[in-house]
Amino acid sequence: MRDHSDLLNMNERSLAQQAAVRRATFSPGEVKTLRPFSIWEISQFMFDIPADTLRKKLAEDPSLPQGETEADGRQRWFSLHEINELRRRMRFRGKVLMPKRPGGRAMRVAVSNFKGGVGKTVVAQHLANAAALDGYRVLCVDFDPQATLTHSMGLTEVKEWNTVWGIMCRDLCREADRIMDSYDDPDECPYPSSAELPEDVQSIGAQRFQDFIQRTCWPTIDIIPSCANAAFVEFASAQYRSLHKAWSFFGCMARYLDELPDDQYDIIIFDCPPAIGYQSLNAAFAADILYVPSGPGYWEYDSTTSYLGQLGDAMADISDGFAQLAADAAITLPKQFADIRLLMTRFEANNPLHAAMMDAFRNVFGADVCAHPIEMTRAVEQSGRFQMSVYEQDYRQMTRETWKRARQSFDRAYDEFLDTVLNAWTNDKASKEAAE
Repeated sequence: MRDHSDLLNMNERSLAQQAAVRRATFSPGEVKTLRPFSIWEISQFMFDIPADTLRKKLAEDPSLPQGETEADGRQRWFSLHEINELRRRMRFRGKVLMPKRPGGRAMRVAVSNFKGGVGKTVVAQHLANAAALDGYRVLCVDFDPQATLTHSMGLTEVKEWNTVWGIMCRDLCREADRIMDSYDDPDECPYPSSAELPEDVQSIGAQRFQDFIQRTCWPTIDIIPSCANAAFVEFASAQYRSLHKAWSFFGCMARYLDELPDDQYDIIIFDCPPAIGYQSLNAAFAADILYVPSGPGYWEYDSTTSYLGQLGDAMADISDGFAQLAADAAITLPKQFADIRLLMTRFEANNPLHAAMMDAFRNVFGADVCAHPIEMTRAVEQSGRFQMSVYEQDYRQMTRETWKRARQSFDRAYDEFLDTVLNAWTNDKASKEAAE
């Protein structure tokens, strides 16, 4: 017979092996770095101008970043920081190279599904990377205790109090005091103040909102990370609800993000766990847009159907059962999304089953299905194996056409994603201006 001691022993053995795995993943060192980008990449995929024109502009203005030239002088490579400097300072036939950015706060996108293995993290990582290469400032929020997105962004040592768990503790403390202050006589409040909460909750809750945000190897991507111990948040949150029954537990992340300055980020992307729980509900209630990736098989279709139904039921139950708590906390119910999109992943156009499942998705969900699926290519397979997105992979490590095909697949998906984001952004801005 085996018990918890066996699990702990297996965990200990695995932790001892992690350093070796990390070295293999992030070689030649244990710290992940972002590779430079060639003039060919910059001109074709980022600026959409001829490479010769870019070279000419660099030659005409030596004050512009000049990149690093290879020993043979044939190619120049630029860091993302240098690319963004070029983007800010250059014009091409009057064309501004900075990305479109409607006013107001960052748009929030939750990448979520009920089933693991459908590509949630791959989609979240690639959308974040593509947006960063497009000139946007991105914040990723890793809700998944598997922490794959966190590791893919180069973070390996994360404490649970620096995750969404810490944000929920902080929110509980702040909400407890707000509710206490709403009573003319604090003695009449039937709920505890923050000082009456457990000491560990108070300790974690004392953190500043910026304490949860970590830098990544991408200069314009930050992350609120996750870790394996954050899996306990589901149990902890249930305990916190029993301690304070007036706490609107589903609004923690929305309240936290509302504290961020509007101009700190442009796009915020959530990588959600494959479950309907406290974390996924917080992501849903904080999101403006819901992105639902799904594989091209029957079980993925079945899981997506279940996910949509269970998330809908959970949100309906909250709208019905917690209406007063939400109103007291200035949360508008029912929760509304600017858009809901379904994205097919691991798609093979020449596979009859995949084509049939795409048709089934489109027959059921119509225009809510993204027009451009994520194709399965060698570069996509390697992205999961080595925790590197297609954008991070060096095209010199494979045939250029293989890399280009994979990149173009994600680029098409990203362009459609960006259109969705910009439409929601613009409509939200227009609605707020009309209300004023």
